[in-house]
Amino acid sequence: MNLVSIRIITDNVSKLMEFYEQITQLKGIRFTEDFAELQTANATLAIGSTRTLQFFGGSEVVKAAENRTAIIEFITNDVDRIYQEQSAFLDAYLVQEPTTMPWGNRSLLFRDPDGNLVNFFTPISAGAIEKFEGKI
Repeated sequence: MNLVSIRIITDNVSKLMEFYEQITQLKGIRFTEDFAELQTANATLAIGSTRTLQFFGGSEVVKAAENRTAIIEFITNDVDRIYQEQSAFLDAYLVQEPTTMPWGNRSLLFRDPDGNLVNFFTPISAGAIEKFEGKI
């Protein structure tokens, strides 16, 4: 088994996709006005409209912009550089400037426009570098 995708449900696919394109500097794929994807080498961040919930049992299955339990994580080779380049854009969303974590990652924490927590991190300790070898 292999995790291939995380999907965010939102009321505004376009706004959320533009945000993720800005912070990752990747180009998303818009399949319809209700569904888009941001594809990376290891996984895909899918963004679906609340209108897509009709295919999954109705609007009560998921509530947009109410997540407070998951963190969407992106590995990068230089989180400090990204913060310097994106700090003006991220200012309104910032939770924590780049900080070294006890488990060996340098982490930048912010929220997307729907309030989902996002972590950009760079492995810096020997153990973390070894753990994520080949993932950047």
